[in-house]
Amino acid sequence: MAVTVTDAGGSAIAMRLTNRSGQLPAPVTVEVPDRAASLSPNTGVIPFTTVNLYARAEDYEEIFIENLQVFADTVTEQDLELIPLSEFPDSWNKSETFLTPAQNL
Repeated sequence: MAVTVTDAGGSAIAMRLTNRSGQLPAPVTVEVPDRAASLSPNTGVIPFTTVNLYARAEDYEEIFIENLQVFADTVTEQDLELIPLSEFPDSWNKSETFLTPAQNL
């Protein structure tokens, strides 16, 4: 499966191919705010960085996940459930989009 991670503006951060188990061979590093921003309320700083994730595998619907939140000193994992493409040609370009709502911090 091909995976692309972009910043909120759509610029590519990383493009990777997964192994047969669907895991990336190495973590994707993302710049995030200092951890101290998440330790106290009302700091005026959003304590995470948002990224978008695109996943594409042959014979499956494309997946687009918008606004994944990445925090300092935390490994963010995203499980994906791939949906097989329909046998009908008009469904071959179908994609699933998921929007992650902001944390209530």
